[in-house]
Amino acid sequence: MGSTVYFEPIPWGMWSEDPAGFAAALGASFRETGFAVVASHPVASEVIDGAYAASKAFFALDKEAKGRYHDPDGAGQRGYTPFGKEHAKDKSARLPDAKEFFHVGRRLPEEAWTAVMKPTPSVREIETFDDDTYALYHALDQFGRELLRAIALHLEVPDDLFDGAVAAGNSVLRLLHYPPQPNAPPPGAIRAAAHEDISVITLLLGAEEAGLEVKHRSGEWLSLNPPPGSIVINCGDSLQRLTGGALPSTTHRVVNPTPERALFPRYSSPFFLHFEPDFVIEPIPSALHPEPPITADDFLMERLTAIGLVKAAAKSVSA
Repeated sequence: MGSTVYFEPIPWGMWSEDPAGFAAALGASFRETGFAVVASHPVASEVIDGAYAASKAFFALDKEAKGRYHDPDGAGQRGYTPFGKEHAKDKSARLPDAKEFFHVGRRLPEEAWTAVMKPTPSVREIETFDDDTYALYHALDQFGRELLRAIALHLEVPDDLFDGAVAAGNSVLRLLHYPPQPNAPPPGAIRAAAHEDISVITLLLGAEEAGLEVKHRSGEWLSLNPPPGSIVINCGDSLQRLTGGALPSTTHRVVNPTPERALFPRYSSPFFLHFEPDFVIEPIPSALHPEPPITADDFLMERLTAIGLVKAAAKSVSA
């Protein structure tokens, strides 16, 4: 099989010119692979460049400086998470992923969702870090909400099902750094092990270095390296649960670099679009395999426990 047949880019302009056609193409790609590629996305290049520059500057800081932004009790939901903290779901015995990351969260009034949505720590060492990273957060948040309208059209549910559900959602922008590999990694070590996302949808800008692979339902791993000016969208566990598996949350991974690229770091910035914490994820009428209702926050905590960012004994902060 060739991966190009599965990931043919869908032009973003089609959404304004032919909404039904765009929604159908997006939905068809999701139903086949759980992923889609959207070409000519609306996120400005200067916003992307600013956030990537800020991200690289942060990860260039020394270990002590980065560690000041790590909250060991925060389940990695805001600020810095160092190497060795996250692993794939149900893979607690294996080596952790070879990555470090920083989470930027939603800016909300102080009284809103303070129990479950902490503020993002301000990075003092990099003057423009806060503004540059949140500019990308805001742009991807707006784009993601528009994509959800297309998904709603495809699913034949009201637009406001998603509009109201994600307006103050617990969404995060993850700034990711996979370091160079000058020496061969230990057996079993990988940049990001096979996993699924917890989100409703994830928006991923093309990384400078390849490595993303998607597991097709046939069992074949398909390489996904989107062309410049495009963005990768994938369904998360929350959307899969809402649709009873009609839109699947597909397993994917980031493999180690080829020997000729081993000395290059890899940076990427996935945006995980989440429901509001008290939104009840319950099956839509067309759900294939309905599951019992659950609040978005309880579902998030369940999944964070599975990937090692919350201790198994911890209770949901909304309980």
